[in-house]
Amino acid sequence: MTVTNTRLSQQDPAPVEGRPATLFILVGVIAFLSGGALLYRGSSDATDVYEKARRLDSVVTLIADLYVDSLNGAQLYDLATDGMLRALGDPYTAFLDPADLENLRVGTRGNYIGLGIRIEVSDGWITIVTPIADSPAEDAGINSGDRIVEVAGESTRGWSSEKAVVALRGDSGTTIELGVARPGVPEVMRFSLERTRIHVTSVRHTQLLGDDIGYVELETVSEQSAREVADAVARLREDGARKLVLDLRFNPGGLLSEGIAVADLFLTSGDAIVETRGRVRATSRTYEAQTAEEWSGMPVVVLVNEFSASAAEIIAGALQDHDRALVLGTATFGKGVVQTVFHVSRTEALRLTTSRWYTPSGRSIHREQRNSSRSRRSRADSTEVTRQDSTTFRSDAGRVLRGGGGIRPDVVVEASAQSDAVRRLQRVLGADIQTLQDVLASYALEIKAEDTIAGPSDIVVTPRMRRDLLRRLRERSVAVPLDAWDGASDFVERQLRLRVLRYVFGREAEMRDQIAADVVVSAAVDLLGRSQTQQELFAAAVGR
Repeated sequence: MTVTNTRLSQQDPAPVEGRPATLFILVGVIAFLSGGALLYRGSSDATDVYEKARRLDSVVTLIADLYVDSLNGAQLYDLATDGMLRALGDPYTAFLDPADLENLRVGTRGNYIGLGIRIEVSDGWITIVTPIADSPAEDAGINSGDRIVEVAGESTRGWSSEKAVVALRGDSGTTIELGVARPGVPEVMRFSLERTRIHVTSVRHTQLLGDDIGYVELETVSEQSAREVADAVARLREDGARKLVLDLRFNPGGLLSEGIAVADLFLTSGDAIVETRGRVRATSRTYEAQTAEEWSGMPVVVLVNEFSASAAEIIAGALQDHDRALVLGTATFGKGVVQTVFHVSRTEALRLTTSRWYTPSGRSIHREQRNSSRSRRSRADSTEVTRQDSTTFRSDAGRVLRGGGGIRPDVVVEASAQSDAVRRLQRVLGADIQTLQDVLASYALEIKAEDTIAGPSDIVVTPRMRRDLLRRLRERSVAVPLDAWDGASDFVERQLRLRVLRYVFGREAEMRDQIAADVVVSAAVDLLGRSQTQQELFAAAVGR
């Protein structure tokens, strides 16, 4: 969870040239980050910190002046900063350079300056997964499955997605020339597109499941997530939805404020949503719902898995504690710490862990990850997790909830496990799994170019097509035994079908096909189909 736009100082630190001259600035920063502890612990601690800072200054000076290889003071302070942060053993505390800050901004605000396309690398080319609605790319007629083969006259063959993103983004109002290859069109198509501000929605997919069950997938928690969820549910209710599946699987979290706002949509004013506890008083606070519940009486199932983290866990935990939703799936990741971003210059910042959070019933969301240096060092954290594992927590209605980190679902349903045959094929492929993805993509684009598919039901993957895929793999020097290939035939055919759906009908059609085969969604639909109220939903889950 990241809270942005908090400044450490209104003045940028002076640059370091040659012999460092930042000793007193360093002491001031240490005092600030210690919550003013130097002011309260007396002169002894203050003297000790001053001496340590002077020692660091001396070490930096000696290395800069006398080390066998040339390193200036600025480089050495960068190394010292990196080493200090690594020593904390906290994977969430980090120094952010300008590129990191831009990625953080896009991730939390959900907007950037560009063309509005989702891309992937397929068969060595930058391939359009889907254009974003109302973007320059969509307005110009760019389609799923198109390949960007030139950018500003330069071939994109072999480009990484990261290189493509850098090239396609830029300042608002600037133009970029693209060469696009489209299946079935012999000539390269030319586009001149003007970059503009693009809003990336955090609600990735919505649909009606049956007659009265709405489905909303919240992909991330960014600046407009609460509004997007509210709009999505409102549209589904207009279409007849009276029950809801809120899918938080694979949601890595995002903004604390928006996680709270999403939970607020489902809760009564005054209900606690999450409590943060930090060492400094300002970082400890209980957040409560501020508005009346939007959809009173609507049964809700929240889907989670081991990749649901951070703000997604806040939403699931709050709704579970207040008996507002049945949580279904597998235990969540357990990322229950808050990061605050402190700007230390115009272009650099420190993302610092400042507190942990707890659900309304008192469960700690955080779980130390195995093999982390922090988990090996920190006895306090492991003691807290152990204590919570043995403590019984209760929802508002008295339902038993488990602690120990993360959000434990009310009903455990795991996604379909891969068969032994699929695992064997993946082992045989090894690093060549990407080659399989490239072959699938190129084959799907050829099928699109034939222009013979009128609807999803027309996509029929035959044994001949599967053998053709194997031949293409072998032509690329990928050795796959025939028995391993045939043993995983269902998997191969399924992957090709999804690729054809993506490139012929778009990402929405691919998502609908995936949801139809999703055993976790099916379990939620089954329970909701037998329930008219939230209480009936809980009762149905007990009898499952």
